[in-house]
Amino acid sequence: MNIEEIREYCLSMPEATEDLPFDEVTLVFRVRRKIFAILPLDTPRWLVVRSSEDYASELREKYEEILPAYHMNKKYWSQIDLEGNLRYDFIKSLIRRSYKEIVSKLPKAVRIQLESLLTYDNQGERI
Repeated sequence: MNIEEIREYCLSMPEATEDLPFDEVTLVFRVRRKIFAILPLDTPRWLVVRSSEDYASELREKYEEILPAYHMNKKYWSQIDLEGNLRYDFIKSLIRRSYKEIVSKLPKAVRIQLESLLTYDNQGERI
């Protein structure tokens, strides 16, 4: 999965935006100003996503390509080695899960609105 595919997929999530808040090489994807994925453009082999503490731990035990994220709360944030052996569909599922994790923390009215849009993404895939 290359940078452009990741970017396109992240931006297909409802109300997803992108910006470079830290520097010129750290691309951040957000929903309602909350980060759900980070893609360092200077080292595009890594993608950072969020999940529950239990799921993050489970992923790290099962896949050598998934590690605690550098400079993030390691309980919840993981970095994925995109040059490893993880399937494209699995990486997309981790992005979707991260997005949903962030949406679940938003105020109820916003959460209901976004969850109603989550049935299908822009590619027609169920999320």
